[in-house]
Amino acid sequence: MFRFTGAAILFAAAALTAHAHFVFIVPDPKDPAKAVIVFSDDLDTDENVGTEKLATLKLTSRDAAGAEGAVEHKANKHDLTAKVPGSGPRVVYGTLHYGVMQKGDAKPYLLAYHPKAVVGAVATDKLVLGEKVLPVELVPVTAGSNVKFKFISGGKPVADAEVTVIKPDGGKDKAKTDKDGLTQAYPAQGRYGAWAKDVVAKPGEHGGKKFDEARHYATLVTEFPAK
Repeated sequence: MFRFTGAAILFAAAALTAHAHFVFIVPDPKDPAKAVIVFSDDLDTDENVGTEKLATLKLTSRDAAGAEGAVEHKANKHDLTAKVPGSGPRVVYGTLHYGVMQKGDAKPYLLAYHPKAVVGAVATDKLVLGEKVLPVELVPVTAGSNVKFKFISGGKPVADAEVTVIKPDGGKDKAKTDKDGLTQAYPAQGRYGAWAKDVVAKPGEHGGKKFDEARHYATLVTEFPAK
């Protein structure tokens, strides 16, 4: 009995750990034509997870003129490496339908990730991709010498949402959005990561499995100030 209980606890802990991870597109700071895609709770590769679930991730690069190109990626043991087409400022984005999940007798839900990364100084009007591209997204908003993060779902700002911000020093902060979907301002310069969730209470089907709601996670990686 003791061994069974211990195994059950370990299995539950592993499941919780996996669900606390998010898909981040992390551009190479020395070569903007390269990026690493990680499934982690920060911007570093987690060597405790594999890449099997990332296989269906489709990525796109959009340049300053609005031209788009597919981003090819290669699966490694614990992350993906990608070649980003084009040159100059661009936004790299994608969607991963992780699958239909269910815990015990709870209602099944679709788990989906929508990562985005900003490479270079992208014009403000190009940072919002729109609901036809991503159902949820995070946008960096310059506020004087600070940066805020705007959470958008279905093309509209989300108030009272919790946004987890990974600061340049590696620390994490949980911020609430205001009526305009904006977090508080952050003054530090460097690389930021962020994620936020929105739940769409609409039933559907994915991979032959039915779900009662969809949980959409937006992630963002960006430099402040943009270079």
